[in-house]
Amino acid sequence: MTAMVPAPVAAAAIASNGATTVAPHGEGRFCLVTRRATFCASHRYWLPELSAAENEARFGRCSHAPGHGHNYELVVTMAGPLDANGMVLNLSEVKHHLRRQVTDSLDFSFLNTTWPELASRLPCTEWLCHCIWQRLQPHLPVVGIRLYEHPLLWADYFGQTMDAFLTISNHFAAAHRLARPELSFEENVAIYGKCARPHGHGHNYHLEVTVQGTMDERTGMVCDLAALEQVVRDVVTEPFDHTFLNKDIPHFTTTVPTAENIALHICDLLKQPIARCGAQLHKVRLQESPNNAAEVYTGSPVAYRPVAQALQALAH
Repeated sequence: MTAMVPAPVAAAAIASNGATTVAPHGEGRFCLVTRRATFCASHRYWLPELSAAENEARFGRCSHAPGHGHNYELVVTMAGPLDANGMVLNLSEVKHHLRRQVTDSLDFSFLNTTWPELASRLPCTEWLCHCIWQRLQPHLPVVGIRLYEHPLLWADYFGQTMDAFLTISNHFAAAHRLARPELSFEENVAIYGKCARPHGHGHNYHLEVTVQGTMDERTGMVCDLAALEQVVRDVVTEPFDHTFLNKDIPHFTTTVPTAENIALHICDLLKQPIARCGAQLHKVRLQESPNNAAEVYTGSPVAYRPVAQALQALAH
């Protein structure tokens, strides 16, 4: 059995990792390693204590028999000191444990009946993350798990009892102009370059909204996914889509709509509606272009952010 490295220890070790290598091959220095795996599986959201009409009202088409399927993508992050061979652990062993503990049983399965723990709650993304962690933790030094149900929906779990992070993704198209009204055109060009041109320019914005919460004892969900998706549509993507932000969104008549300010405003708009869904808004990430993105946290970034960044780097 490999010793477990708690996520706070991993984060602290990363932050304090010195640049000087004393032992050959980096032995003793701390590192995160990631491994990706995939599996195909189906599931159904259905609570037997509810009627068919109640299940339909709560879970929509996800309650329909015989279920529906996904191509899941699993990214596991492990941490530890390098051994004499320059490795945190042998990747052949990692592949073996991922197959034996996870993918061999989940691939081409009906999740509701595959593992006992998946039968006790709905096999939603966040609960499945938790169950995979529990299966892998005795065998690998896991510090973070990300599970993609599809490219626009994923969950992160860092071993913190029943707490998990759920991310949904959406997009909108909008135009903006970067210019401060109290400055001259020449002064704005000196600050914002071509973005200060008077008729503005457009972007296809990619929006990621991450919520944090405690998985429900019965459903395994952090919050009502359908309600969360509806909130993001109603509050952000529909009002913002196909607009000229400076003129159509009141906030930006007096605030320069940089990617940073747009992300901050979206964060402010979503906090209360998401709280009413039963979760806490954790992060808003707005990708303005392939080369430019802004990320806003509702509070201080979690202590395990280096782990999340490692997962994000591999996933993209």
